[in-house]
Amino acid sequence: MPRHAFDWIDAQAEARRRAGLVRAVRPRAHDDPLLDLYGNDYLGLARHPEVTAAAAGAARRWGAGATGSRLVSGSTGLHAELESELAAFCGFEAGLVLSSGYAANLAAVTALSDRGTLVVSDAGNHASLIDGCRLSRADVVVVPHADAKAAAKALDGFAGRALAVSDGVFSVDGDAADLPALAAVCRAHGAGLLVDDAHGLGVLGDGGRGSLHAAGLTGAADVVATVTLSKALGSQGGAVLGPVRVIEHLVNTARTFIEETALDPAAAGAALAALRLLRSEPERAAAAGEAAQRLHGGLTAAGLTAVRPDAAVVSVRAPSPEAAVAWAAACRGAGVAVGCFRPPSVPDGIARLRLTARADLTEQQVDTAVETVVRTAPAVPEPAPGRTGAPGARRAGPAR
Repeated sequence: MPRHAFDWIDAQAEARRRAGLVRAVRPRAHDDPLLDLYGNDYLGLARHPEVTAAAAGAARRWGAGATGSRLVSGSTGLHAELESELAAFCGFEAGLVLSSGYAANLAAVTALSDRGTLVVSDAGNHASLIDGCRLSRADVVVVPHADAKAAAKALDGFAGRALAVSDGVFSVDGDAADLPALAAVCRAHGAGLLVDDAHGLGVLGDGGRGSLHAAGLTGAADVVATVTLSKALGSQGGAVLGPVRVIEHLVNTARTFIEETALDPAAAGAALAALRLLRSEPERAAAAGEAAQRLHGGLTAAGLTAVRPDAAVVSVRAPSPEAAVAWAAACRGAGVAVGCFRPPSVPDGIARLRLTARADLTEQQVDTAVETVVRTAPAVPEPAPGRTGAPGARRAGPAR
């Protein structure tokens, strides 16, 4: 029998099935009745009337698509307004809007590094930063998660161009990077700092201005941020924020900016409207954080192992990938939709449920979510004699 070109796919599919790592696309209905704790609409703005009206109005005025790249026909007045207001809100000199947060990270990393550059990357970074490092052709050193001392060790003795890259808030466990410490390390070694603030914008900092604002690092000449418009702002797209000369450099060198079709006008209009709402209603940022803390408190009080959230993400450990899948399915069956993170999406190989808090959740909804997650939690075997731990405790995995 002749060998078929894609027979290897079947073997990999079977390996994923045995490991409990099969993924599937599940379309949701527009009127989905589930309590949503698995999306990233942190401020509850994706369906806000002003945001959806702005999207519709932009589409009617500018068309359904941008029609070309930003350097050809794709730039509109909306893109320029969004870049200016987003940069000003977050405390940076300038901004550049791209079609996604993923594209923004690829643009920033590849434009700010090249052969001969040393890039120091946190082990917990998002896949888009990791892919940017791979495409950069730089010498990449991956350091232990949230370890500024390890970053300093990697930079010690290096006299060339260097860049440290890190999430501001890590997407898996919701913990925040120690940005002041990392920035101090970078400055001591003459390195730039690039921070992906996808999960900090809209939740951390004064009125939701982000994790770099909270760390007092916005506007610094050696700091660049990337953000997404698809989480707290409820729209689609991404942006790079930083010094004017950095943004101008990206315009001329970043392939994911130069070669891609621009963000569609409806998404730009929606993001701009959401940003203006956040600016006028800064209490939304605090509300998202408070909901996350209430989730964490209820889950840990019931004996589950959850990482204390620094922003709006609450991570609950599961004993195995299979258990995490079954647990998430049980929650869904009980009316609560939660995220399920498993390898290879998680760098530490530990499966967990991932709950995202929103500013528009009521206390009753949070309590309902807690009760559902606790009630459906998989049983964990009692520890062997001589091992530490409370016999019979319902825990969702080892403590961090």
